[in-house]
Amino acid sequence: MNPQSAIRNPQSEIRNSPLFEDVHSFKLGKRTLRSRLFVGTGKYPSLEIMRDALAASGCQVVTVAVRRLEIGQKDAARILDFIDPKKYMVLPNTAGCFTAEDACRSARLAREGLGVDWVKLEVLADKKTLLPDPVGTLEATRILVKEGFEVLCYTSDDPVMARRLEEAGAASVMPAGSPIGSGQGVLNPNNIRIILETLKCPVIVDAGVGTASDVCQAMELGADGVLLNTGVAHAKDPVAMARAMGQACEAGFLAARAGRIPRKLYATASSPWEGIIEPVKRPAGVPGE
Repeated sequence: MNPQSAIRNPQSEIRNSPLFEDVHSFKLGKRTLRSRLFVGTGKYPSLEIMRDALAASGCQVVTVAVRRLEIGQKDAARILDFIDPKKYMVLPNTAGCFTAEDACRSARLAREGLGVDWVKLEVLADKKTLLPDPVGTLEATRILVKEGFEVLCYTSDDPVMARRLEEAGAASVMPAGSPIGSGQGVLNPNNIRIILETLKCPVIVDAGVGTASDVCQAMELGADGVLLNTGVAHAKDPVAMARAMGQACEAGFLAARAGRIPRKLYATASSPWEGIIEPVKRPAGVPGE
């Protein structure tokens, strides 16, 4: 069975292995990852809190904006000093780019500075909405794939655009649950379902996560993973929220594959009716004790 079909149709597979053994492991391009939660590194109150939140989340991949990497600078503390390379894989992203040209340039800088061949591609339309520019994203994807990058594409929840990006060679398509940093969760689960049914590459829900239940919902839809940042970084207690997000990712993954019961209008008794104590039938006119 194609492992992706099991992800798309979680109820179709009966797993013989223990359910809790290596539940998060999955293939993304040429990498095998042990965690399905991807966590960003921006907006934290301090780099120390960021470091502790990453540890609490249980994530393996952390994403860092290329413009924040300070490649070549040796003065002052750098964000990479707080990311243990023995624990985490750094996924550079092109946040802040509004043209395909700028995004490709940022990806090349990351490859030269970090020696990595993968990138989270963001080509934004404008500063107000931070919505992805579909034309620029598709153009940059084609260019970077030809240059040997594994491209993880941030995009809208448009199923047609998602298919175009996969056809262009994207290693992963990352539809937004809702606008970046909005905390609105998954606004259009139907579109996410269509994308999951249509694509064969990993689908990672990216952006808009506000709390743990949003992560759980995305994973219950059948997503391969979730990427988040603001929901943790701006929480009152980022470390506690990071832990909650990690547990929600696991819970949603397991629930999707366990198979939920169908929704029904009326109640269904949890205990059988057979063997119940029959009510005592008294003669007419005889009062009870």
